[in-house]
Amino acid sequence: MPRRVLEGKVVSDKMDKTVTVLVERNFMHPKYKKYIRRSAKYAAHDENNTVKEGETIKIIECAPISKRKSWTVVKEGSAAPTKEEKKAAKKAAPKKVAPKKEAAPKADAKETKAVKKAPAKKAVAKKTTKKETKK
Repeated sequence: MPRRVLEGKVVSDKMDKTVTVLVERNFMHPKYKKYIRRSAKYAAHDENNTVKEGETIKIIECAPISKRKSWTVVKEGSAAPTKEEKKAAKKAAPKKVAPKKEAAPKADAKETKAVKKAPAKKAVAKKTTKKETKK
């Protein structure tokens, strides 16, 4: 089975090699059709204590490490970029300009005019009564 990956916010990083992650999910109530927010807290393993409180991270399901801990912090792209990093990325990225398309020469109206066919007539079935079928 594939391992589940969840995204949430770090609520606590006070423990050694462990962070508490709050994961929220929205779903529609089956009867009332109203969206409901549910949240759950997971203890996730952070080997190098790199994740700090308030960051948005991804956690992946793993084999149980302790009684409560069976999730691991994903290393690649684990922390959400800060505002400063986003601004720097926008400035560094060059703007993409789409090349202009050349207009194709228009053909004569007489040459492109298609011959229209009349719509096919539908066959109408004649209704027969019981008297007619017995004769």
